[in-house]
Amino acid sequence: MKKLVLFFISLTLFLNLFSQVNYQKLELVKIVDYAYWPSSVWGINSMNDGEHYTVFEYDRSTYSSLINKYNYKTGEKIETIVNLTGLSVGLVSYQYKFSNDEKKILIYADKEEIYRYSFLANYYVYDIAKKELIKVSENGMQQIADLSPDGQKVAFIRENNIYIKDLTTKEEKQITTDGKKNSIINGIPDWVYEEEFEFNQAYQWSPDGKYLAYIKFDESDVKEFTLLKYAGESPRNEDFSLYPGQYTFKYPKAGEDNSKISLHIYNIENGNTSNIEVCKEQDIYFPRIFWNNDGSKLIVEKLNREQNELILFAVNPQNNEVQKILTEKNKYYIDDNTYDNIVFLENNKNFIILSERDGFSHLYLYDLEGNLVNQITKGEYDVTDFIGYDVNNDIIYYQSTESSPLNRDIYSIRTDGKKKKKINVNDGTNEIEFSKGYKYYINTFSDIKTPNYVTLHNSKGNVLRVLEDNSDLKAIIKTFGGENKSFFKFKTSEGVELNGYRIVPPDFDSTKVYPAILTQYSGPNSQSVLNSWEFGWENYLAQQGFVIFCVDPRGTGGRGEEFRKCTYKQLGKYETIDLVEAGKYIGKLSYIDENKLGIWGWSYGGFMVLNVMTKGKGVFNTGVSVAPVTNWRYYDNIYTERYMGKPQDNPSGYDDNSPLNYAKDLQGNLFLAFGTADDNVHPQNSYEFIAKLIEANKEFTTMPYINRNHGIYGDTHNTSLHLYTLKTKFFIKHLINE
Repeated sequence: MKKLVLFFISLTLFLNLFSQVNYQKLELVKIVDYAYWPSSVWGINSMNDGEHYTVFEYDRSTYSSLINKYNYKTGEKIETIVNLTGLSVGLVSYQYKFSNDEKKILIYADKEEIYRYSFLANYYVYDIAKKELIKVSENGMQQIADLSPDGQKVAFIRENNIYIKDLTTKEEKQITTDGKKNSIINGIPDWVYEEEFEFNQAYQWSPDGKYLAYIKFDESDVKEFTLLKYAGESPRNEDFSLYPGQYTFKYPKAGEDNSKISLHIYNIENGNTSNIEVCKEQDIYFPRIFWNNDGSKLIVEKLNREQNELILFAVNPQNNEVQKILTEKNKYYIDDNTYDNIVFLENNKNFIILSERDGFSHLYLYDLEGNLVNQITKGEYDVTDFIGYDVNNDIIYYQSTESSPLNRDIYSIRTDGKKKKKINVNDGTNEIEFSKGYKYYINTFSDIKTPNYVTLHNSKGNVLRVLEDNSDLKAIIKTFGGENKSFFKFKTSEGVELNGYRIVPPDFDSTKVYPAILTQYSGPNSQSVLNSWEFGWENYLAQQGFVIFCVDPRGTGGRGEEFRKCTYKQLGKYETIDLVEAGKYIGKLSYIDENKLGIWGWSYGGFMVLNVMTKGKGVFNTGVSVAPVTNWRYYDNIYTERYMGKPQDNPSGYDDNSPLNYAKDLQGNLFLAFGTADDNVHPQNSYEFIAKLIEANKEFTTMPYINRNHGIYGDTHNTSLHLYTLKTKFFIKHLINE
């Protein structure tokens, strides 16, 4: 009997080992083509009744672009509201917008990207009852068109000026006339606002449609930056066959002049424009403007240049009176999560702000005069997002890290801070989207072993349907040997506990010794170590025989204000210390060859690779840095000054942590890649670092990607495939073959 048991145990071990070893090889081309990206449920728009939703869909059998209407409860398709292909509009984004009465739909075609969020397009309005399509303008492409609340007008931007199209009379009226490239911008943000405050619409209709509030940007004094565009495939489809073309735009670097901003309110009825003086200061930011729910006040968020004081103002559009409501200060800086989460509630009595005043991000309730009513959430965890407010039941929904910094869970709570309830069942990363009226919600869940699992629930939390389970993807991943991902923690020599994850090869044997690669981003309030599903290049590297590690150093998010803001005015210092400590920790593991350690990163992560490879005293043998910042003096002022202050006031903070000043100390093998048309992290960063390396007689490998931006991608996958192929071969050459 014992022999039989031993036989079956041995057989089981053999089969398990065989199943681990006998796996399919991943193809890099499929990785860069996102072949293993999990499916989800995108573009769902709740209708006013809260019982139905619409979604943009593409019917491959008829090659049709459709906006379809479905029932939340049953999932039944009710009707096709419009066949966009039949209207000869062409394929459009799923980002369409209904008028408030759901009688018209604003759509666009012929999209031409400008920067990260901005684009040109031809906009159309479809009248559902009349089945009539109206082109918003015949006079040139538009930016960021928006329907008036009554659906009778459309505002849009063309060549930095605001226009309003009357859909009844077909009259196109120009509201501003001073718009000029690289000088005056009306109703859309300048480059640095768009990139760092993450919006592309700087105007707002009032809820009653009587007013249009907008920000004017005077960037006349902002210095220009010029990028050269060369022959060959160009992002703008231009041909520079003999002489390079030039693309010049306004880019305010750290310590340099910003656009002068002013606030204006246009009266639709009389055509008058009011200039609103919110404050006497000039060197300020308006990160957000929006109307309160009844349209009686325009709410203006004003941030000082140092970004450590946020003041909330209310403007009465009838008499232009300005009232200061609230002042929020921080000893470091106001995090962008704060001005993104100032919400005026539908009870028209209160507003909520996300504040870090007790050392963690929490929700606070105020009355409309700016008096604190109560702190809603409390504890040693961060609220990461305000999701919504159910006015009928006085319930707030929010996302937080309460169960773990690695998780994102959804909770409900009353405005008085009582009756808190966890909504999601599974621990991991949860995102939730409610129907109007909070009758239904869609929960998207994932963890390190589970790709997106999307479920539809009723208001009681009962699961009505599984919308997406990614079962096919899970089966495919198993054929490649699985995710093989797990979490770990370790303490540095300074006693700082850091979170990390590890990915091992499918045939991992802990008695063997492997080369290792540390992947990281490390930017302020970012998190790479999360309990969410990913499958990509790191898994491909694991199949090549590497053990992959990722560590979030000090300065990253999810662990309270002091942990994430200790890097204030010295970006790169503590992150470098922690990543070098991570390298030492990894090198001491019994299954890792401490002489075969690699590190890689992109953007901020690329900046960290250069710091580690120059200051790390050879802990890492090989580094791959893509599109790195090499001195924060070269980067834009909104982002940089938030974390570093001005270089005039903090020169040592800038210079002591700049890879430019330590190029002579480079140890190991370095591969540096960048785009020559990167409007974000300018190629100047890489050029200057290359010059320093040559001056120090340091050997390195570099690859400039011509006419490519910060993402270094092209119209096909060839650019990405080329980059990832070179990165892979570089690591194999120096960490496996040598």
